[in-house]
Amino acid sequence: MSAAVKFQRCTFDEYCARIKEHEKADLIDGVIYMASPENTDDNRLVKWLAVLLHLYVEQKVLGEIFLSRVAFQLDDTNAPEPDIAFVARQHAHRIKCGRVQGPPDLAMEIVSPDSVERDYGKKRSQYERFGVLEYWIVDEIERKVTLLRLGPKGKYREVRPKQGNLHSEVLPGFWLRPEWLWADGRPNTMQALREILNG
Repeated sequence: MSAAVKFQRCTFDEYCARIKEHEKADLIDGVIYMASPENTDDNRLVKWLAVLLHLYVEQKVLGEIFLSRVAFQLDDTNAPEPDIAFVARQHAHRIKCGRVQGPPDLAMEIVSPDSVERDYGKKRSQYERFGVLEYWIVDEIERKVTLLRLGPKGKYREVRPKQGNLHSEVLPGFWLRPEWLWADGRPNTMQALREILNG
C-alpha cells in the first residue's frame, strides 16, 4: 500500500506508541512510513487474495493468515505490516498479543503509486535480510506478480511461472494464475480455490 509520511528514526516501542490501532505503517530501519488510505480497487484485491489464502491455509491446516495492521517485529528498528502475511503452524510461537515476534514465512504487498520504491526496494531488502521465505509483489498498476524465493545463500531469486501459474513452496500445493487478480478477470474465491485444490 502507499507510504505518505515519515517520522524521525525511532525504536519499535516508540513506533507502537505513535501508531494508532486503525493506522497502517511500516517501521523500516528505524523510519516509520505511514500509509495513505487505500483505494477501492486495492481493497477489493487484498480482500480477494486474503480470503483465498485463508481458505486454502485453513483447508490444509498450514498455519495462519494475517492482514495489514499486524506488525512483525524483526528487531528493535524493523517492524513491517505486510498487506497479507502467512505464519506457518510450526512458527505459531511467534504470534504474541499485539504483534508477531519474528518474520512471516510469506509476505505479500500490493503495489500502489506511492509504494513502488518501497515495495520493490526497501521492503524487498528488509524481507530478504530477515529471512522471509517468499515475498510476493502484486503490482496492479503494471498487471504483474513477482514471486521472490529465498535461496540457500539467503538471497532472493525470482521464480518464473510454470504454464502461466506461480507456485508457492511455503504453501505446499498452492498456485496462482496472475490474470485472476485483475478486476476484469477475477473469479469468485470458491471457484479459484476449487481449481487450485484440484491441481
